[in-house]
Amino acid sequence: MNPLEAQLHYPFGDSVPAPGDALAIAPGIRWLRLPLPFALDHINLWLLDDAADTYTVVDCGAATEDSRAGWEAVMARHFGGKPLARVLVTHCHPDHVGLADWLCTRWNAPLAMTAGEYGFARMMAAALPGVDGTGAVEHFRRHGLADPDMLEKMQSRKNYYPSLVPSVPHSYYRLEHGHEVDIGGHAWRVITGFGHSPEHASLYCAALNVLIAGDMVLPRISTNVSVFAIEPEGNPLQQYLDSLERFAGLPDDVLVLPAHGKPFRGVHMRIAQLRDHHTARLEEVVAACASPCTAADIVPLMFRRPLDAHMLSFALGEALAHLHKLWRDGIVRRETDGGGIIRFRTGY
Repeated sequence: MNPLEAQLHYPFGDSVPAPGDALAIAPGIRWLRLPLPFALDHINLWLLDDAADTYTVVDCGAATEDSRAGWEAVMARHFGGKPLARVLVTHCHPDHVGLADWLCTRWNAPLAMTAGEYGFARMMAAALPGVDGTGAVEHFRRHGLADPDMLEKMQSRKNYYPSLVPSVPHSYYRLEHGHEVDIGGHAWRVITGFGHSPEHASLYCAALNVLIAGDMVLPRISTNVSVFAIEPEGNPLQQYLDSLERFAGLPDDVLVLPAHGKPFRGVHMRIAQLRDHHTARLEEVVAACASPCTAADIVPLMFRRPLDAHMLSFALGEALAHLHKLWRDGIVRRETDGGGIIRFRTGY
């Protein structure tokens, strides 16, 4: 446990559910955990008792054989003949939506997402130009990625998203900020957030004092915020920091159920930690920009470990997100040279 984690409270200690198991953690809520084929090697899913002896699940896992096997074990061991009546997805990233169509089809269950997340999931599963992997190559080249081997690896990732999200249901029910969803007789309020994904939905139940946070508030790692090729002048870090304000009114002892890591209490401490983290990174980036810097120049400053193509795509996006906040705040300026390479520097 790192020093920041030690400031949080983990009511279940080191207990985590094994793949195929379901751990009861609150009335009518069970915790599932599925493996992921990344450095971040798991995702938490939440199985909720719903009306008329049915279940609702929040998030699905990626479309991998290991995840399907985990789901098959959960259904065999824990469903007890009760059907899955609804699939709620917090956002469009593969580990959250990848098996949505598989589950919805299997149980004839509807999908619920925000419009922003559903639209992006459909676009990326179809590998439309601008959101496929090839669009990222020129985007990152303009921001200083010059290693031909890494650019080739980025190019080869054009089918990365469809490989983990092969299909998305053709219809959905819309989740909207502030609306309440009845699950098992309890009202769950939708809290949307931005910066990590287009329109992320967290869910808060006052009666149970539980927040299903998705990726908006994680206990051990900071949520990735990236500038992507489809929105090349976006300011996602500012959007993310603004979105954290939407959790300000929650009780400090709310049980936070994150998509990665362990359930914890201390949401306001964690939000303060996340703000401090980004403030420190911004200060480092400003200092570096005393000389003109590309986003690729900033990556080793923010990520001091070897990165494969998967991790580098997120690292470059996040470096650029910090540069764009400083640019939008008027702290650095953005310049494009004759070769189309973009650099940032302080001073006017």
